[in-house]
Amino acid sequence: MFDATTILAYKGENKAVIGGDGQVTFGNTVLKGNATKIRTLYKGKILAGFAGSTADAFNLFDMFEEHLETTKGDLLKAVIAFSKAWRKDKVLRRLEAMMIVLNKEHIFILSGTGDVVEPEDGKIAAIGSGGNYAISAARALFKHTTMDEEDLVKESLMIAGELCIYTNQNIKLLKIEE
Repeated sequence: MFDATTILAYKGENKAVIGGDGQVTFGNTVLKGNATKIRTLYKGKILAGFAGSTADAFNLFDMFEEHLETTKGDLLKAVIAFSKAWRKDKVLRRLEAMMIVLNKEHIFILSGTGDVVEPEDGKIAAIGSGGNYAISAARALFKHTTMDEEDLVKESLMIAGELCIYTNQNIKLLKIEE
């Protein structure tokens, strides 16, 4: 069983930002500390992050990118089509995996059970072992500071890395700006 990953995404006024830590854990051992679990998709217009096994991530990213191509980059349509396909596939639907996808207009959490969830605030989403720590920090920083989107995501992930044993502070960020 792999436990790892904290992915945090923030759709702000000026930028969409996604970040992830680099830790991959197997049981009580850190296998890798500098993994990349986030990507840009569809001509740099979509950001995505993954919580689950790395092999599954590459398959799911490729599958999602096919739906983005089919829908000409329409994130909402691609999310719905991808979710249906993920749920119908007998192998993929057994994955204990989640994805966050976002652009400047939308942010979604996708699960292997076919769920498509838009965060209640429409701005901040987190998945993975340290997701609850990261989203708690992000909400507090959003409410009580004037941090820009990148700093908010990075600092929230750093806080999660201090608390979650499956999260480190080797943070990678991707962004889409206006």
